[in-house]
Amino acid sequence: MASNPVFDRIDKQSRQGYAGFGRAPQQPTGATPMDTPTPQQLQDLYNQPTAGPAQMRRLTIDDVVMKTTGLFAIVVVVAVVAWQLTPSFGLPLMLGGIAATLVLGLVIAFKKTISVPLILAYAVFEGMLVGSISNVYAVRFDEPGTPVFQGIVAQAVLATLSVFAGMLIAYKTGIIKVTEKFRRIVTMAVMGYAIFALINLVYVLVTPGSSFGIGGTSPLGIGISLFAIGLASAMLAVDFDSIDRAIAAGAPEKYSWLLAHGLIVTLVWLYLEILRLLGRLRNN
Repeated sequence: MASNPVFDRIDKQSRQGYAGFGRAPQQPTGATPMDTPTPQQLQDLYNQPTAGPAQMRRLTIDDVVMKTTGLFAIVVVVAVVAWQLTPSFGLPLMLGGIAATLVLGLVIAFKKTISVPLILAYAVFEGMLVGSISNVYAVRFDEPGTPVFQGIVAQAVLATLSVFAGMLIAYKTGIIKVTEKFRRIVTMAVMGYAIFALINLVYVLVTPGSSFGIGGTSPLGIGISLFAIGLASAMLAVDFDSIDRAIAAGAPEKYSWLLAHGLIVTLVWLYLEILRLLGRLRNN
């Protein structure tokens, strides 16, 4: 959940150009740069179906906003349902959500074609994970009778939205500039933290009483949470820049699903890290 290979894939394509924009015409399969296409290759090109309006329409910011809103709504609705089911099925929901999002996330990131059903399924399982974890934190750290909108979950949601808005403003006003060096540093840090997160998950599962994993509620643990929140925030800036690059490169409209999915992944990661930090602080 920490890494976001979706945008890495889109960035690579945006640098090359979509559908031939910004680069030399692509040679037919099997031809060298100086080869002339054979009659069979020309016939194969002629027989390909004509691109329809959906394939010709280019990506806009409205497309990304609409898809992001839709996926976010799915996550929230499923999270509410999972919240209600957690008292009876908490562990299966949580472990199932972790396993499904991990597998589906890798499939979506490395699949050559964009699969909307897989992206929708990921949002469902992500909502299942978010709802179950949120309920566990609320039961453990909120005083009995505390309204949900005043509890730890509400604080984490508010903090997440505030960070999102702050990073968007900082990016759009140029306070934060996403250079190639910035992108490489953030990407490498995210990959490193993803490995750490998997190790930490195993540590939690095999160590009784270790709710927060490595570092626990000590200054080390709080420092790890602060680092993760900062990293997720930086990743938001990279995500915003990737969206701008895809739009500028003339990406097909279908990429709005992939861009929205990647943005939701980062946003949920940020929320979970903030929730963990609040839990560590309350447990001291």
